[in-house]
Amino acid sequence: MFGTAFRQLRYSTAILRNRRIRPGDLERIARDLIETLAEFGEPGEDSVLLPGQSGAVDPDVRRTVTARSLRATARAAVRHTPYYRRAFEDLSLDPDTLTPETWEQVPVTPKSALRGLPAAFVSAASVPSLMALTTGTSGTPTSVWFSRAEVEIMVAMSTVSAVLGMGLRPRHSMAYAGCSRATLPLLNVEESVTRIGAAFVPIGTVEPAVTLDRLAAPLGLRGKAPQITHLTVAASYLAALVEEAERHDWQASDFGLESVGVGGEVLSEPLRKRAEAVFGARITSSYMMTETVPSGGTVCGAGHLHHTTEFGHLEVLDPQTWEPTPPGGVGVIVQTPYVPYRDCTLLLRYDTGDLVRRPETAPECELAHMPATSLILGRWSGPSSRAVTTRSLLELLEAEPDIPLPARYALTEGSGGPLLHVLTRRRTGAGLLGRLEDRATAAGLALGGIVLHDDPAGMPATGPVRADLREHTFESVRPAAATLGSPA
Repeated sequence: MFGTAFRQLRYSTAILRNRRIRPGDLERIARDLIETLAEFGEPGEDSVLLPGQSGAVDPDVRRTVTARSLRATARAAVRHTPYYRRAFEDLSLDPDTLTPETWEQVPVTPKSALRGLPAAFVSAASVPSLMALTTGTSGTPTSVWFSRAEVEIMVAMSTVSAVLGMGLRPRHSMAYAGCSRATLPLLNVEESVTRIGAAFVPIGTVEPAVTLDRLAAPLGLRGKAPQITHLTVAASYLAALVEEAERHDWQASDFGLESVGVGGEVLSEPLRKRAEAVFGARITSSYMMTETVPSGGTVCGAGHLHHTTEFGHLEVLDPQTWEPTPPGGVGVIVQTPYVPYRDCTLLLRYDTGDLVRRPETAPECELAHMPATSLILGRWSGPSSRAVTTRSLLELLEAEPDIPLPARYALTEGSGGPLLHVLTRRRTGAGLLGRLEDRATAAGLALGGIVLHDDPAGMPATGPVRADLREHTFESVRPAAATLGSPA
């Protein structure tokens, strides 16, 4: 126990002084937590003090740490990356003089800059080890380089989060139904799950029928639950699973799932409820993106998205003026991931493009000590994306059984406002259009009209979703007769 306390003290000291984190300290802290589980069955009361648990911090201490972290991160970016060296020289900015109040002097980094020349953001003082690509559903994939130390730090933190946040234990089995080319989340999940002693089942984004079969199949493993207990999935692929399960009358009793973690896309409340009914499991969502890990967000019981202050600096800005978004307004998340958590690809005031609404009043919930926003509303693509958000459309469409999941829709210009084009089943129930129009009006959606289509060929182009990253498997190929080597 003395060793654990010493490692936590050394980690905390490194953070306060913005010095290099020893990945071995975090890995050992995570292993100590696992050993506590093995001996006592549950984590100790002091687990709230572990890295990433975001306990309440004195405001003066938080401000001091924020100021130090911002200056240290800016200093490293200016010294070691071509992009920020040029940006600060052009503006005659000195990173050592920056404070939280003057941080707005640093220019916002557009996503296009990172996509166009990722090497310009890689620190010359680092050793790039892993290139992670985003999915590219909102544009050209973005590449982000990570050092080996960063990967080890993220795996250790992911292990702690899996134990304390997800309640993962050795008897559990975690299925990963995300894209197998998403290297960073796949690596994080596999390493953290197996370090805890739980089982890891890589599935990928295969045909939904195949995934349901695997989730329902008995494992027959000594010391493990009879079936897969946890699932990690993107929202649109979860929608595809719900569509397949409802169509073929799967029941919650067919599965052994206890928890489904959803990320990467907007999870609507209607989809969450339908997924809970199908799988009989708790459906949770969180916020994390490749460019800004380990900074992220956790949803509280009241439905706010609370953002960690330990790993990075959060701003919510107007995407047109870059001024701070006022309470009650909608803006984009702008993140600065701190050194020493990040030492390879360094980003200052990175425009994530993710829209959120700031609360009008300070929230009163179990995570009120952390900055809060609404859940992610969608992606910024122009003024209309703030008026009619992805979340508002999914809340409207995914509640309707006559609309196949994942919902396919498109917005086009109309004389009275944007027209919403929706793909429906070929035989829809009576009154679908009227119900959608009534609910859109009640929700205050500024639409010029709704157009239903039962043939995708007649619709305007719809945006890609992660469920479209379908991976092939021989289980999906069911030859009618001949097999390899059979006589002609």
